[in-house]
Order: sequence, then structure tokens, then C-alpha cells
Amino acid sequence: MNRTRIRGRDRQPDSPLADKPFRPLVNPLRPVEMLTPEQLEQIHTASLHILENIGLDFLHEETLAIWQAAGAKVDWATQHAWLDRGLVLEAVAQAPAQFTLYARNPAHNLTIGGNHINFATVGAAPYYSDQERGRRPGTLADFQRMVKLAQLCGPIHIVEGLLVEPQDIPVVYRNLEKGITLFTLSDKVITTAAHGQEVATDYLNLAALVFGGLETIEQKPVILSNVNANSPLRFDERMLSALQVYIRHGQPVIITPFILAGAMSPITMAAAIAQQNAEALAGIALTQLINPGCPVVYGGFTTNVDMQSGSPAFGTPEGGMALLVGAQLARYYGLPYRGSGGLNNAKLPDAQAAYETQMSLWPAVLAQANVVFHSAGWLEAGLVCSLEKFILDVEGLAMMHHFLAGMEITPETLALDAIAEVGPGGHHFGTAHTLSRFREAFYRPIVSDRQNYEAWLEHGGLDAAARAHTIAHQLLNTYQSPSLDPSLAEALQDYVARRKGEMSGRVGE
Repeated sequence: MNRTRIRGRDRQPDSPLADKPFRPLVNPLRPVEMLTPEQLEQIHTASLHILENIGLDFLHEETLAIWQAAGAKVDWATQHAWLDRGLVLEAVAQAPAQFTLYARNPAHNLTIGGNHINFATVGAAPYYSDQERGRRPGTLADFQRMVKLAQLCGPIHIVEGLLVEPQDIPVVYRNLEKGITLFTLSDKVITTAAHGQEVATDYLNLAALVFGGLETIEQKPVILSNVNANSPLRFDERMLSALQVYIRHGQPVIITPFILAGAMSPITMAAAIAQQNAEALAGIALTQLINPGCPVVYGGFTTNVDMQSGSPAFGTPEGGMALLVGAQLARYYGLPYRGSGGLNNAKLPDAQAAYETQMSLWPAVLAQANVVFHSAGWLEAGLVCSLEKFILDVEGLAMMHHFLAGMEITPETLALDAIAEVGPGGHHFGTAHTLSRFREAFYRPIVSDRQNYEAWLEHGGLDAAARAHTIAHQLLNTYQSPSLDPSLAEALQDYVARRKGEMSGRVGE
């Protein structure tokens, strides 16, 4: 029998971290609502005031033309637009409350919306770290390694296309290398970059090759992209041009303002969230003006700045509050919601990383966020993708899966006969009820150590990060590429080779 050797003892390969039959995750709990209905209405009204009376910059002529044609007031000289509340709310109302994202393997298809929760890897980390070589610029090999781990780990639903930046690849080619890696080393749902029209078009064309053509994916969306507002109150040309490529072809985007209260918004969280809401509504409305009914996600990424250092602060109570209120606003407008689950400022996968991560993950789950970015691997305010933190986080996500599954209440699980059989003062280790259920009754960890002190020392006395490092490499040794039709693999390779040839004169840019 195939077994994975962990800490000197055999462990069956059905560990929660190993590849296993896909399980969608639904949250049976009612979402936590931090604001009263009256407070929520105040935020809503303040956001509409911002849209109408302050307005936003849209640094993209085609976008300004769309707004003007829809009836917005546009100043072409400053690339600024003032958006009527009726125009915005009417457009936002056309976006669906729920949709399906299709994966290369249909078993990994995802529902985005309702009480469905989908965990994504860390994204956009320029650096990579592990216990062997420490912190260093990311490489293509690091990116490929992390895609493989994300494919192997059942609690991960979405592979972030910007997982770690492969800095050993010329910038002009990077998205091509990342795209072919994502589509060949994983068959889960992926995200792609919104780094301008050309990059978005390449990702769209790669996806079309894999899924049967542009017409097919326009009806069944297969990629998800994050579009950031350049807060405060600005969308730049790169994001807007990519947004148009994706939305015109039916591929959903997440509109995500990135606000640090005290720096990109006023210091109060009420003002920060009102501004976040205005920016999000503007971007969501734009998607519906371009392609009515196209799926779109309300994104929240608001936290505070550290007023002593000026640095972003992650895993904070303020960030948790913003996450809960952002989800409440998304439900108010009938939209799916994106949060973030693993945010922290720690430099190592240590206690700070753990408690700040929990301050982000629990609000995301309690808010009933539908897409949870940065759920595994995030360190150092997002600058670092950590191998060990990834595994530690995935165990946390596996525990969350188990927790949200709830408990079964039946005559069999109430076990009154077993209680009567043992009676007062006995034990249940040897009862038929226990023996028939003990293998699957409880969550079985792979990283957590439950040995006594002497046994822990005998097996090396390793801390959690060291155990995670070992487990990551053991998992990678089991990796097998998901099946892909050889003709599709060849078509992907041919497309990337052709595009590299077309870009060869721009390598030094």
C-alpha cells in the first residue's frame, strides 16, 4: 500500500493535505454582521456622495468614453468622472449574485456566491523563502513548486496566477511562462493577471486553447482576475485595459480597492470603508456597462497603516472589521465577495504569523467571503511566499473545512446504546461504536504534533515550521501532473513560443 512517511511513523495518503476527492466548502453559519441596518445605510449614502460629488480618475480614454456615453459627467483634461448614483446602482444591479467558475478538471469547478467559500493561495509575492536557502527573489522553479503544492493540497480551491514572481524570467515573457505552468501543472481554477491589455489577451488566448475556444469560455468562465483600484479614487490604464479584455469575453474580475486607512483614506475606518465601497461600486458598474450580466466580484482589501512606521499593517482588528463590513455591503448589493485569509506582517512562520493570520482568516469565514485570497503562504506583508507557511496555512484551512462540516445528529451518532453499555466509570475505547468509527471520527492533523515530550524529542524535537518543511517535500515527491491531451499541451507550447518570438526585441525593456 502506498504510504507517506511522516515523523517516523506511517500515515495513510488520505491526509487532509494530500490530493483527495474535491470537496466544495459551504458555510452553514449565518454571516456575522458588524453594522446595524442604519449604519450600513450611512456607509452606502456616503459612498454615493463620493461618486457623485467627488468622483474618480479613470486613466483610460476608452473607459471615459463608456462613462460619458452612459450619462456620467466627464472631464477629459483631467481624466475624471462624476458618477450619478442612479446610473451606478442600476448597472450594479445587473451583476449576478452567484456564478460557476469552470476548471480544467470538472471535479474542481467552483460556485462563487451564496454561502460557498473558496480558498486561494498567496499571490503577487516578489520573494520566496524556505528553511534550506532563506529569503530570496522568486524564480520560475519556485513558482512551479508552489503550483504543484497547490494542486496536491485538497483545501486549496484556487491557484493564484501571481503566486510568486519568477524574477529569473524576463519581464516581457513572465506571464507566458506563468500561464503555461498554471494550465499544465494544475487542473484547478486559476486566477490571471490584470497587467494591461496584452497580458490579459495572452491569458485569454491560452485559456481558449485549453477549454475549446473563445466562444466556449465566453459562455462558461474559466479564469478570474483581480482588478485593483489605485486608491484613493483612481483606476489606472493598465487595470482598466485588462478589465475590458476580460469582461468583453465573459471572464469575471474582482474589483478590489486597496486602502490603508491613514494613508490612502482618512484614518477612521468608517471613512476608509465608505471610500472602498465607492471605488468598488464604480468598478463593478463599469463591468456591467461593458457586458451586462457578466460575473463580477466585490473585493475588499482595506486595513490600516502603522502610524509609527508608515508601513501597511495586516492581520489587525481594523482589517478584520473592514472584512466583515465589506461582506455586509456586498450582500446589500447582491454580489459575491472577496476577502483575504492569511495576512500578517511576520518575517518568519512563527507565532506572530499564526495569530495575525487567524485575525484575518476567521473574519473572512465569519463574513462568508466567497473567494478568500492569500489563504496560504503569505509572509512579510505579502512580500514573501513561504514554503513552510504554506503548509501550516493549508493545515489551518483543512481544519476549517472540518469545522464547517458541522456535526451529524442521528440515533447512531447520539449512541445511547453505547452510553448504556459502558455505564458510569468505564471507558469507550473498546466499544463496537468506537471501533467502527475511530479512523474517521476526528480531524487527523499532519503538521500538529500530539506526542508526549519524550516521544517528540526522540523524533527530532522539530518545531511546526521544520515539520512543515519536511512535509512539503514529501508531498512534492508524490506529485504527478494532471492529465492533459498531448495536442493541447503542444498547442500551448506553440502559442508561447510564437509570442516569445514576437516579443524578442523587447526583452531589455
